[in-house]
Amino acid sequence: MMTIKDVYERFEKLHSYSFATLDGDYPEIRIAHFLTYDEEGLYFMTMKVKPFYEQLKRGKKIAVCAQVTKSDGAATHDEDGLSYFPAGYNIRVSGDVRELSTQELYAKAKKDDRFIGCVKDLERYPTMTTFVLHSFKGELYDFDFEKEFRDHKIERERFSFNGMDFIEPGFVIDPAKCISCGICAEVCTFAAIIPGESYSIMGSHCDECGSCYSACPATAITAKAPLDEVERKAIGKQILAYARSQKS
Repeated sequence: MMTIKDVYERFEKLHSYSFATLDGDYPEIRIAHFLTYDEEGLYFMTMKVKPFYEQLKRGKKIAVCAQVTKSDGAATHDEDGLSYFPAGYNIRVSGDVRELSTQELYAKAKKDDRFIGCVKDLERYPTMTTFVLHSFKGELYDFDFEKEFRDHKIERERFSFNGMDFIEPGFVIDPAKCISCGICAEVCTFAAIIPGESYSIMGSHCDECGSCYSACPATAITAKAPLDEVERKAIGKQILAYARSQKS
C-alpha cells in the first residue's frame, strides 16, 4: 500500500490541484496545493478570511484530485469524435482535516525543516493558517488508454491513511455462479478478466465500466451500483453485439 510519502510525491509532480469542500448543499472547488507531509498527514494552508476556511472549519472534510500526463495533456478527437487522452495518472484523496494552532506549526518547524515554508508564509500573511489532512482514503489511477506503453489500459491502487476504510477496485465474480462461458472476457476492453475453471477479475486493471456485469448470462458478477435487471440484460445484449461486430 502507498505510504504518506508516496502520496505526497505523486501530488507534488503538479504544483497545484483541485480541493473540494461543501458549502451548504453545494460543492465548492478551488486550486491549492499540499506544502509538506509527516507521520500525521498532508499539510496545506489557507487564509482565515476566505470562504474555504469557513467550509473547512464547518465540515472538517475535503477531497483533492490531480492529474499528470506524459505529454502536454491536451485531448484530441478522431474522425468519429472519440477522444484520445495522453497516458498519465490521476490521484485523489478524501478525508478528515483539522486546523493546527500556531504553536503546533512552530513546534513542527523546529523539528522538521519541511515546515519552515509554512512558518514563512504565516509571518508574511498573518491571516494564514495550516490544516492537516490526517485521515483519508484515495486512489492512484494510472492510465494508458491507447496502450502505447503497455498491453493494458489502467493500473489502479486504492489506499488509506490512519485506518480509514476503503473499497478495493474492481467488480467481483461469484465462483459459485460462474459458468466459465468467457463472455466477460469477450466484452472486457481493459484486460481485467482472468480465465479459469471459474473466471475472476483483476481489480487493479478493472475500470468498473459495467460491460462484463451487463453481459454476464449467469448474473455472476457484482457491480458497485447494480442496475435494474431488465436494463442490465438490455445493455448486455448491446455490449455483446458491439464487441462481436468489432471482431468481424
